[in-house]
Amino acid sequence: MQDLDTALLRTFVVLAETLSFGRTGARVGRSQSAVSGQIARLEASLGVRLVARDTRNVALTAEGEQALGPARAILAEAEALVARFRDGAVTGEVRFGSPEDFASAYLPGLLAEFVGAHPAVELHVTCALTLPLYEDWQAGGLDVIVVKQDPRRPFPGAVPLWRERVVWAGKPGFALGGVVPLVLSPAPCVYRGRATAALDGAGVGWSVAFTSPSFAGAVAAVRAGLGVMPLPEGMRPEGLEDVGLPGMAEAELALLVRPRAGGAARALAEFVAGRVGAARDSAGGVHGGQMG
Repeated sequence: MQDLDTALLRTFVVLAETLSFGRTGARVGRSQSAVSGQIARLEASLGVRLVARDTRNVALTAEGEQALGPARAILAEAEALVARFRDGAVTGEVRFGSPEDFASAYLPGLLAEFVGAHPAVELHVTCALTLPLYEDWQAGGLDVIVVKQDPRRPFPGAVPLWRERVVWAGKPGFALGGVVPLVLSPAPCVYRGRATAALDGAGVGWSVAFTSPSFAGAVAAVRAGLGVMPLPEGMRPEGLEDVGLPGMAEAELALLVRPRAGGAARALAEFVAGRVGAARDSAGGVHGGQMG
């Protein structure tokens, strides 16, 4: 059986996030040559090439993309194991923010697992639209946030988590007429902008039939037949189907951690990244490390 050194995995995960040997070395406390050596040792252990590099660029190979989610998950499991048997290893308060649709689809079990592994952490969760979350985070009101972003215009310092196809969700048998009724979040919203741009580009007429800052409220409106809504394919609620309107650009979820955040906040950020990465890879999603 081949053992894996978690130090090598951690360096690989950081390199996937920074795409820079210099910045990776600064974060893990090693020289660039030492980072390069660690990556080479990990590649030798796995028998595949994980990183493609030249004098100017660093990128993950297809095998590197496949390895990133499991690597994050292994690190999260290792940290949870250490925390469980080292009393007080992770303590403090964490203020965490997330869009409601992501929270509904993924957070309950994930956060319960984190709290179970770190019982001394006091966790406070806020669900809101991306822009209010980002503004609160910038003002220091939140420590860690998940945001939706355009991969072409990422938030400064954001670590991509997941990119996924955006679909049009409607109730089964929903009849599309000449003007498409839309159920949307208030502006500004990444999905709202992409939805209207896709319809405009295809010459399809539309009107806003229902606006709600609440994901649950929007889903209820769609179930009632008031219109159709754009959302990531993996977050489409049971009972709604893709109605087949013009395609939209992929959606990206990303993670932001407050500068100089405490150990509890950093532990939560790494835990979320690991769990989301593992869920993404098992669902066949697209790797986030080379986005933006």
